[in-house]
Amino acid sequence: MVSGAPLVAGLERGMTNSISIIVPLFNEAANIAELHRRIIAALDGGGNPFEVIYIDDGSTDETDKILGSIAASDTRSRIISLTRNFGQTAAMMAGIDNASNDVIIPMDGDLQNDPVDIPRLIEKLDEGFDVVSGWRKDRKDPWLTKKFPSQMANKLISWVTGVRLRDYGCTLKAYRRSSLEGVRLYGEMHRFIPIYASWRGGKVTELPVSHHPRRHGKSNYGLGRVFKVLMDLLVVRFLERYATKPIYVFGMVGMGSIVFSLVSGFYAVYLKLFEGTSFIQTPLPLLVVMSFITGIMCILMGLIAEILTRTYFESQEKKTYGIKNMLNFD
Repeated sequence: MVSGAPLVAGLERGMTNSISIIVPLFNEAANIAELHRRIIAALDGGGNPFEVIYIDDGSTDETDKILGSIAASDTRSRIISLTRNFGQTAAMMAGIDNASNDVIIPMDGDLQNDPVDIPRLIEKLDEGFDVVSGWRKDRKDPWLTKKFPSQMANKLISWVTGVRLRDYGCTLKAYRRSSLEGVRLYGEMHRFIPIYASWRGGKVTELPVSHHPRRHGKSNYGLGRVFKVLMDLLVVRFLERYATKPIYVFGMVGMGSIVFSLVSGFYAVYLKLFEGTSFIQTPLPLLVVMSFITGIMCILMGLIAEILTRTYFESQEKKTYGIKNMLNFD
């Protein structure tokens, strides 16, 4: 569990929470009806007003038609249809941007997450936490291609960021809206939201949740996801420390290259004067030139990055997705 001062005072146990369930979907036609039934069964009559936001992320099956039927029969269901497949993170961001309630709970649309766990997440949130992360303690996925890479990634992310969770990959989480303020998601960074919340002083914990085998359709993730996680982790670490000072990264690399160039040059001269070794007999002159040019280029790139950083913070925000249509939104 990661402790810290909560972003806002936690609600007292038993106090009513308004809930937004966010479900990104891509070709999950076989699962949607059953998923909706389970969500309604888990939340209906619980005393908490709620909405369910389904995001059709450019599905090519019957997902859009099924969602249309659900929206027509239940006005608490909101439908966002994206113009094409933008990926899970962008679809989730579309849901977060259009959610209207105090607590935001994303979950997968493949029936592997269990809506029965949602009230438990809410109860944990009411203890004063800003983020409650689901932990698939008994995960029903292949060990070699899913569980083992996930375990390694979770340990690496926890070590690099200092936010120790055992299951970053579990989509089922509960967030106070305040913990998501100012968060913009790119690439596949939805799994890192607890890190952003913790860095802002939020209080983060995790809770074991159920996990079921996939019954219909096929997973959109494989071993190739590990590389993407590592690259996203590199970006997160960079943004944490150097988002407003990129010249420190480029400058350090650039100065290191220049120093290496000078050392190589002096060594080449030493060999020439004291060892009688001609410049053309060693690769040192080439190393001098290439290292010096690399150093200058890195420093110039750092200056450009500084300009881009200022442009980013001073420009208007742009969305990472495009919406085709929306149903049941005021």
